[in-house]
Amino acid sequence: MEDQREALRKIITTLAMKNEETQTFIYSLKQMLLNVEANSAKVQEDLEAEFQSLTSVLEELKESMLMKIKQDRASRTYELQNQLAACTRALESSEELLETANQTLQASDSEDFSQAAKEIKDGITMAPAFRLSLKAKVSDNMSHLMVDFAQERQMLQALKFLPVPSAPTIDLAESLVSDNCVTLVWHMPDEDSKIDHYVLEYRKTNFEGPPRLKEDHPWMVVEGIRHTEHTLTGLKFDMKYMNIRVKACNKAVAGEFSEPVTLETPAFMFRLDGSTSHQNLRVEDLSAEWDAMGGKVQDIKAREKEGKGRTASPVNSPARGTPSPKRMSSGRGGRDRFTAESYTVLGDTLIDGGEHYWEVRFEPDSKAFGLGVAYRSLGRFEQLGKTAASWCLHANNWLQASFTAKHANKVKVLDSPVPDCLGVHCDFHQGLLSFYNARTKQLLHTFKAKFTQPLLPAFTVWCGSFQVTTGLQVPSAVRCLQKRGSATSSSNTSLT
Repeated sequence: MEDQREALRKIITTLAMKNEETQTFIYSLKQMLLNVEANSAKVQEDLEAEFQSLTSVLEELKESMLMKIKQDRASRTYELQNQLAACTRALESSEELLETANQTLQASDSEDFSQAAKEIKDGITMAPAFRLSLKAKVSDNMSHLMVDFAQERQMLQALKFLPVPSAPTIDLAESLVSDNCVTLVWHMPDEDSKIDHYVLEYRKTNFEGPPRLKEDHPWMVVEGIRHTEHTLTGLKFDMKYMNIRVKACNKAVAGEFSEPVTLETPAFMFRLDGSTSHQNLRVEDLSAEWDAMGGKVQDIKAREKEGKGRTASPVNSPARGTPSPKRMSSGRGGRDRFTAESYTVLGDTLIDGGEHYWEVRFEPDSKAFGLGVAYRSLGRFEQLGKTAASWCLHANNWLQASFTAKHANKVKVLDSPVPDCLGVHCDFHQGLLSFYNARTKQLLHTFKAKFTQPLLPAFTVWCGSFQVTTGLQVPSAVRCLQKRGSATSSSNTSLT
């Protein structure tokens, strides 16, 4: 009996779900009926507007051409009437002269005859009839204003509804990923003169291959592209790949998307490892700020948590060497955070091969700061550049300004102003660590070394702050400089 009840419950559940699906489908059909009415009314209105527009154009063209005919007729009429009037006046003058000549022939007085004959001769010489051109100034032919709309009529008769554009094909061979830009090239399978523009969509992903239906990142849309090529600029490559697709649109409808492509977007990504930072540094993912009270406040909280209730004094402050609670860190293998005067924090991602690039912007009012790389074995009391385990550029804006390259406690003064943004390029296998003005890509200094351990990005700041930008590819200008050997020629062997 119980089995039958359970089976009946399943049937009821299945039926209820089916009913719900059917109700949803019915609602969908009703909504589609409403949409058909609304959309058909819209396209009918658009069609009437297009024909009205076409009629208006034809009417304007007709008026313009009629005006041209009227102007040409008026011009020709004016010229012919003027010529006709001149000829009429000349004819009247000639007839008067002819009548006078006939009368003179009948005169009997020889003296009067001679005088009259001379006057008639002079009159004939000056007669308008002999100065007239007996050729019409204009033609009465108006065939140059004839029209033949046979071809246009055929075009109008061939008018049809706009077809749905075909899906474009992305040309991977012509597409390019470089300098944190993606240039995409595509073509249409068939020529289509009705295409008005293209729409490109892209999204970041960590999965290689065709795009998945569900992704954490939404599609980003670029509209109004007029050509079959587009470059996405200023991108941050914080994921391994990028899905891209494109569709063509005419003035009425958009076509299907192209087959999406997945492009690799290699770049160096890391965050600041807060577990390595000095307690006087307030660290977020990609920024840090020096805080004179940071260590004391954290020490107070630690003591309160332990129930001791004692405030920290300068003697007990971590800045004087009191160890903080140890935190495990993948970057430093579980060692203590930096302390004493080593206001340092490391990145959380090891560099053990390849080329990598990142940029750092320090607050201009920072009294001192440094950036570079270090082995993860760098001691908690050790400052960047003062041991063989780290390489850095260091700027000092306190008391006496300086800009130097440091390694193994050796210093080289750099003859260059401190840029507002610095770029770091590390080529692990070549043993090159180069620093650039991030804006102009001017080479500031290069260390040449043989790295024997994996490296970590390293930063230090005192009385200031900094912001790191990751997800960057090695810029083409930097690669060019390295290929030309500029980096090697600019290295300081005393610091390697």
